[in-house]
Amino acid sequence: MQIYSFLFKWKKNCQPIFKKNVSLQSVRTMYVCSNQLVAGLEKTKKKCMSQIENKLEISRLLRNWYQKHKRELPWRESSDPYIIWISEIILQQTRVAQGMDYFLRFTGRFPDVASLASAEEDEVLKYWQGLGYYSRARNLHAAAKDIMERFGGVFPQHYKDVISLKGIGEYTAAAIVSFVWNQPYPVVDGNVFRVLSRLFAVDTPIDTPKGKKAFTELAGVVMDPEYAGWHNQAIMELGALQCVPQNPDCGVCPLKERCMAYGAGTVQSYPVKQNKTKTRDRYFHYLYINYKGKTWLSRRKGKDIWEGLYEFPLIETDRAVDFAGLQETDAFRRLFAGAGKLDVSVGLSGVKHVLSHQILYATFYRIEIERENEALQSFLSVPVEELDKYAVPRLIHIYLEKLE
Repeated sequence: MQIYSFLFKWKKNCQPIFKKNVSLQSVRTMYVCSNQLVAGLEKTKKKCMSQIENKLEISRLLRNWYQKHKRELPWRESSDPYIIWISEIILQQTRVAQGMDYFLRFTGRFPDVASLASAEEDEVLKYWQGLGYYSRARNLHAAAKDIMERFGGVFPQHYKDVISLKGIGEYTAAAIVSFVWNQPYPVVDGNVFRVLSRLFAVDTPIDTPKGKKAFTELAGVVMDPEYAGWHNQAIMELGALQCVPQNPDCGVCPLKERCMAYGAGTVQSYPVKQNKTKTRDRYFHYLYINYKGKTWLSRRKGKDIWEGLYEFPLIETDRAVDFAGLQETDAFRRLFAGAGKLDVSVGLSGVKHVLSHQILYATFYRIEIERENEALQSFLSVPVEELDKYAVPRLIHIYLEKLE
């Protein structure tokens, strides 16, 4: 009866609006349709709210897990964007356990932007020695100088300014502004790729532009913007400690009830990669030449590995050769022409050094020469006891440690 009471009242009040007489049946139809529309909108609204709450629940679970299981790390105790920046650059290609000492040593010598910007590049590279990917150190140095010039020595707070600095990409910029200022920019690194791909069973390859875009959007969806920095650290930590590449302990994962890959038993199938990294073999023969307490170094140039670092005279061959074969090369003959008698010993042989796209096979020869020759004038003459003052690749550092 309630509907008919409504219909009569509506007809009486609204009839003057219409030029023609409106029947009760028409009014009833309008009433039902309007109610259905409202009900549909409410249903859609509830569905959307449910989806939002579900995504925010993921963030809440991550943050709760993080509070209980996070590692105590020095950069997590700081709100200084410079400290966060240095830690993120170091950890790009280095595990936390390996990077800790380097972080402490680097920030101990360069505690702020000004000290880093005013340092000589050789010193910066020396403090970076052993971390590899030395372009990171050169970019840090260049960016520090840029901050001094463009921003008056104050680390920029806006994302667009942070990402404009040399060596800082989307991930690092998002990490800095979210960790320090809680700005809602999602981080997407290898750990996040792994967590999200398994959580939603996403088979889009992560090493494609389409995949990177899709995962960045997905990372933004599950992030609670009110707790952006906390959430970002939590999802990264979950990938580092819990959702690991091989044999993750899914039974204690806080997201197991929502993880589609876990439910389907396909966790090890994610993330999907399209391209396999191609590597090439290189054969290095280092010559540690000695004469009256001094040796010789050269500085690597160009766009090859270890740009800016120092090394012993190097002969590279296209295949593995022994010392007899090395002596037959034109490079060896030119280097030792006029040097007199050579006293040769093998320091290290067949050392395998793996880089991201290359595998190096290195042999070190210690060679005492009878006299200096003209060819050595193109190298830097260094007292043997001062070798530790020069920034060298990890491969050279291993050899020097063995000598000591």
